[in-house]
Amino acid sequence: MKSRLKELRAREGYNQTQLAKTAKVSRQTISLIEREEYMPSLLIAVRIARIFNEPVENVFLFEEEEL
Repeated sequence: MKSRLKELRAREGYNQTQLAKTAKVSRQTISLIEREEYMPSLLIAVRIARIFNEPVENVFLFEEEEL
């Protein structure tokens, strides 16, 4: 799963710590998601998408073979 998290953070001026606090996760979680080493739960994915006022599928991009 790919994500646009780093791009969206830059657009909104968030650093990893700020986004983590707003999303109620650790900074390490944000870092792992950005490095594509962790797939967030649905709850975390929705929280993050809402922070950026984006649909989940615009933040987290699935490859066809992953579905």
